[in-house]
Amino acid sequence: MTDPGGLRRKIWIAFILQVAAISFATVLGVYGASAVLKHTLIQRALTDEAAHYWARVAVDPDAAVPDTYNMQGYLMPQRGGSEPLPESLRDLGPGYHSLPRALDGSLVFVDDGPTGRLFLVFKQTQVDALAFYFGMVPLVVVLVVIYVIAWFTYRVSRRAVSPVIWLANEVQRWDPKRPELASLDPDNLPVDVEGETLVLARSLHDFASRLESFVERERNFTRDASHELRTPITVIRMATDLLLADGGLDTYAERSVHRIQKAIREMEVLIEAFLILAREGDIGLPDEDFEVSDVVHDEMEKVRPLLAGKPVELVLDEQARFGLHAPSRVVSVLLGNLLRNACNHTAQGRITIHVLPGEVVIEDTGEGMDAHELERVFEPFYRAGDNTTGGQGIGLSIVRRLSERFGWPVRLESEKGIGTRAHVRFPQARLIDG
Repeated sequence: MTDPGGLRRKIWIAFILQVAAISFATVLGVYGASAVLKHTLIQRALTDEAAHYWARVAVDPDAAVPDTYNMQGYLMPQRGGSEPLPESLRDLGPGYHSLPRALDGSLVFVDDGPTGRLFLVFKQTQVDALAFYFGMVPLVVVLVVIYVIAWFTYRVSRRAVSPVIWLANEVQRWDPKRPELASLDPDNLPVDVEGETLVLARSLHDFASRLESFVERERNFTRDASHELRTPITVIRMATDLLLADGGLDTYAERSVHRIQKAIREMEVLIEAFLILAREGDIGLPDEDFEVSDVVHDEMEKVRPLLAGKPVELVLDEQARFGLHAPSRVVSVLLGNLLRNACNHTAQGRITIHVLPGEVVIEDTGEGMDAHELERVFEPFYRAGDNTTGGQGIGLSIVRRLSERFGWPVRLESEKGIGTRAHVRFPQARLIDG
């Protein structure tokens, strides 16, 4: 889909605004020129005409008043008789006047001279004609020239940015998981792609090629690691089960085997989490419909060996049932890490798992954390407390990364010496009746 605020649209808007501004300035300028022509220049002409008439009268007292195609003169003598004077002029005093449109809208200059009062009337029709020929006609010509030049400039600018727009459209159609490198191959580029656009296209092609290579190596690594790491761990776990089942081990050896099994369980969880986080995009695990309570039950059974020999009660408080459509293994890793963290940091008391509508809360009565420790608890390899409770310090870091990856917010509340509450909210949860 084309961006409504794309480069082509921005150029078009810029040209429209530019043409509008120039047109407004031109109209304003022509209007001002018309006003100058209509008032200042004509007023100056009438003033000069009156001065010229009085100069003629000084030479010839019987000189006729001006009477031309554009102008009509009237003289009101100081003594004796009077020349017929239009009614619209009778009340006018000396100076420059513009008659209303209802009174023909003429421009009138009244001047007192040695022999009487002179009235010079410049016809409105001539004023309008002059304003049109010296104002509107040039205005129309200028605007047409501006519009034509602006149109051709826009076409040239559009042609100049067309390669950039083409490149943007090609990149927009890319599938982030599988970029279409062939479209940006130097041999397949359009002939008008040149200059900086050509450099950009080649750089994107090289970058996408390297990215595709990285993604392919990541897929190969996660596939091979998933198989090659799980196989020896499975062998070790089976061997330790056989050793325990044999029953011929002394107390020290049996304790060592249990430690090996604990390490194996932690290693399995870490490998699973690392492989999920290492995959870009597709995590390689199918989405499925499952009930979160089932995952909680399974993870509770897995952590019970961690509480062996501790006066700690593991309790499930199931207040609601809800399901998810997601990889169940990811939920297992996330909740399992929170449960193991609670087991490692709880020496006595109770660990309660509350299953609420769309949320799982894990509450323990362990050592708790102060405000400073709570701020850093999600940092990799950070271990709160006295650092003697086990763990590698990356469990909560994995929890935070998984929660951000899948959009399941995690929040911790803790008080030193009282315990910790871990809240995991699932916005996509659907409640199950019954």
